[in-house]
Amino acid sequence: MIIPNLLLITGTGTKSGKTTIACRIIQQLKNLNITAIKISPHFHETTPGLKTIFEETGYAIYEETNRDTTKDTSRMLNSGASKVYFAKVFDDRLLFVFNKIKDLIPEGIPIICESPALRNYIEPGVFIIMTSSTTNKQKNINHLRDLPHVIFKLEELNSISTFPIEFEDGKWRLF
Repeated sequence: MIIPNLLLITGTGTKSGKTTIACRIIQQLKNLNITAIKISPHFHETTPGLKTIFEETGYAIYEETNRDTTKDTSRMLNSGASKVYFAKVFDDRLLFVFNKIKDLIPEGIPIICESPALRNYIEPGVFIIMTSSTTNKQKNINHLRDLPHVIFKLEELNSISTFPIEFEDGKWRLF
């Protein structure tokens, strides 16, 4: 399934810079009313500010409403995203849950999503792989490296003032 208005971000592990680059791109293009999504396979306790949208066996979808935390979803909201959704879901329900979230977003709106596993099901307009020399909980994403992508290294993000990414005619693209 091809989704040209989706910019998808994965990383080589925790602390690889996924949320950092999402926030930087949202800030760079905040006039676009970007919707951000963070999808996690971890079912940890929800925090104040997460408004429940759907909650069923195997998944939960929330809208972030709290700008006053250091959570990734709050950071995305503070960066200028018009809406931020957070989903906890097992991989076997991932595509179902992503489609439920997509149904909440008006057609053609630019979407930035942080989810390593979603790339197994969807062809985004742009696919970013984040790496870092300080990555925790290293993930094997070698199978994703064969797909079209661009790689950024966390340690080099501060030297990039403008990312070569734009959203035009309902599509993300690199320039």
